[in-house]
Amino acid sequence: MAKSKTTMRDVAQAAEVSATTVWMVAHNKPGIPAETIKKVRAAMEKLAYVVKPEEISTKTDSVGLLIEQSSIPAISDVFYGDVIRGFQAEADYLGYHVVLSTFDRTTQDLDLLQTGFAQNVSGFVVANDGDIPPDMVMQIKIPNVPVVLIETYIEGQALPAVLGDNFIAGYKIARYMLDQGHRKIAILKGPSKYSSLVDRFRGCLAAMAEANVLPPAAWMPEPVHGHPLKGYVQMQEILALPEHPTAVIAISDKTALGAMEAIREAGLSIPGDIAIGSIDNTLESAYARPPLTTVHIPKYEIGVLAMRKLHRLIEGNETIPFKSVVYSELIVRESC
Repeated sequence: MAKSKTTMRDVAQAAEVSATTVWMVAHNKPGIPAETIKKVRAAMEKLAYVVKPEEISTKTDSVGLLIEQSSIPAISDVFYGDVIRGFQAEADYLGYHVVLSTFDRTTQDLDLLQTGFAQNVSGFVVANDGDIPPDMVMQIKIPNVPVVLIETYIEGQALPAVLGDNFIAGYKIARYMLDQGHRKIAILKGPSKYSSLVDRFRGCLAAMAEANVLPPAAWMPEPVHGHPLKGYVQMQEILALPEHPTAVIAISDKTALGAMEAIREAGLSIPGDIAIGSIDNTLESAYARPPLTTVHIPKYEIGVLAMRKLHRLIEGNETIPFKSVVYSELIVRESC
């Protein structure tokens, strides 16, 4: 038989399935619905496709993880470290190799990311937005390569996503502060390029609006771009004002830990002078001085769920895109 010039991707496009599904059908792997098998084999016959040894490659076993370059220093010890570990563990369990790609929009070419990274994996996840905004995700996305979003979503685009309930997390910590009797509450915001942090901030404001409390603009300082201790600098700005809040809500544990250092340096006590609470429940929060009240976001589980969702998409077992939101939990400690 003559050697076929048709590729698995050609068959995948004709059958409207992933290249991995074609590979599994071609090699009689279990788990593919009968209707999908029929559709793929019909496309193979129509295109005169012949299975070639060189197409049995690591691509069929690889999934991608795309993350902004600036998040890398945080991988080992804060929020995204647990997300990535969950994703990696589930990928290992399912038999996939994880290809990590970091993106720096100031130095890297988007076309290279699309033709290299996206073309050489069976599917990939985008962890967070930040320097990978919605328009970039839509440019990277190519036919028959599934994409799952972690801790972000794109308005108007039905892309599968796994998120923490960030709005409710913000609402919970603000509601707790209000229930403790606080009305002079400051909020340490995060960079607006992160949709998850924006949702947390909106949740805080919603709870405070219900109580007819609106912090002055000076008590909601913008984060300093490029500074590694944003919470420390934001808290210093607030402490330099004539009037101080009795409570502070930080948009993340990392921000809160910096703010706590600034409060202690000013000779004030936590929670005696200023109570503080945040969102994430990272490992460090339990060992802060004093231990930090925070809202737990199940970070590891977000990574696991994202990989499971991606696996189902690769196998062609999930056809309706949906957004999965994991519940949060308030963890009360001595900082409030």
